[in-house]
Amino acid sequence: MIMQSVYKDILDELGPGVRLVAVSKTKPDEDIRALYDLGQRDFGENYVQELVDKQSRLPADIRWHFIGHLQSNKVKYIAQFVHLIHGVDSLRLLKEIDKQAARCNRVIPCLLQVHIAREETKFGLDATELGEIMQALKATPKEFTHIRIRGLMGMASFTEDSEKLKEEFRGLKALFDEYFGAAQASPDQEFLLSMGMSGDYRTAIAQGSNMVRIGSLLFGKREG
Repeated sequence: MIMQSVYKDILDELGPGVRLVAVSKTKPDEDIRALYDLGQRDFGENYVQELVDKQSRLPADIRWHFIGHLQSNKVKYIAQFVHLIHGVDSLRLLKEIDKQAARCNRVIPCLLQVHIAREETKFGLDATELGEIMQALKATPKEFTHIRIRGLMGMASFTEDSEKLKEEFRGLKALFDEYFGAAQASPDQEFLLSMGMSGDYRTAIAQGSNMVRIGSLLFGKREG
């Protein structure tokens, strides 16, 4: 079975220090179940309605990651079950996640998305905006009791220029170390640097990623 062979090879390559999120957007339930049966539990989706539909049909122990651009008015649909929200890019969105998590009596883990690519089509915070959010969280912790910032996420440029990729990933790793590096020394803390996809995950890991989001290598080309 091709999927089984590829999946095993990727896991062997990642090793125990890097988590794999299987990007299953637009893929049918049977493909997700096939990977689930091989032991995969972390799956990533980009669209709220698709995620809600799949969560209702697929095994309850799947850890669903929302990895797309999340609109504030859609948070309420996934707040009850989402395992990790990767793409938080504003204080307004954080406040809405906290509000909806409180209604569900949950604490929702989140990653702050940093814009590292030189492409206008990608979302994320710049270094200044990231600092402002981190300062706001520190200054008013009682306003954010139902979220937990677990680290950073970024999407590199779509390019085969390895030096450019390294530069972008190194920049994100530097920000990660600045805000979360000291906390990593604590044995009861685990912070995530989610960077690297099917085409660039090896470069991302070499620059310090501990979570990769892989779709097309596992499932084949997406249709949308």
